[in-house]
Amino acid sequence: MPEVQLLQIVELFHSLQGEGRLTGVPSVFVRLAGCNLACVWCDTTYARAPEAGRAMALPDLVQRVCAFPTRFVVLTGGEPMLASGIQALVVALLAQGKHVTIETNGTLQPDGISCDLASISPKLRNSSIAPDEDEDERINLPALAAWIDGYDYQLKFVVSLPSDVLELRGVVASIGGSIPPERVLLMPEGADSALLHQRDAWLVDVCKEYGYRYCRRLHVDLFGSRRGV
Repeated sequence: MPEVQLLQIVELFHSLQGEGRLTGVPSVFVRLAGCNLACVWCDTTYARAPEAGRAMALPDLVQRVCAFPTRFVVLTGGEPMLASGIQALVVALLAQGKHVTIETNGTLQPDGISCDLASISPKLRNSSIAPDEDEDERINLPALAAWIDGYDYQLKFVVSLPSDVLELRGVVASIGGSIPPERVLLMPEGADSALLHQRDAWLVDVCKEYGYRYCRRLHVDLFGSRRGV
């Protein structure tokens, strides 16, 4: 009898997509354990450890996902590309007719994985406690190029200060290729609506100047900063 694939799942819930091109779309979120970065403003620190959550057999996980009345599934983390069973999970979900988004920091190669949308969020200096020392860990240009060349994608940057814009423009230019500005999403950093709206004052103008897409955090506006939403 073949061995049953197990995945370490931190949480699984049905909500609205709060970020990116599919904002507002009812989706099932599958949060996998483990992350290779430690962003200072991370709102899912509980998912960083590879042993976080509980192990679930692949068939049981797919069955739970399919119990919800939506075809949209978001695989997130942590960093879901670290999960040893991620390839098998995607294959199983696609076989069920699901639309699969993978939310990744872009530091790991896609290695031929299938998905309908790659939501790639490279981490800028504002994410790091030692930004001069870990740039090679945060930004993997060959991996970013592989995601962009092979997938329908969105490039989502967390922005704290106007100075972050120059940095992200450098990252986009260094990836190479032709990246339409509307594929670049700028998302204000913040865990509450007041701070998000405060950063709107200048971020909207930046998007208008460069043609980037403004990325709201709808789930923060609707539910606040809490788990399972």
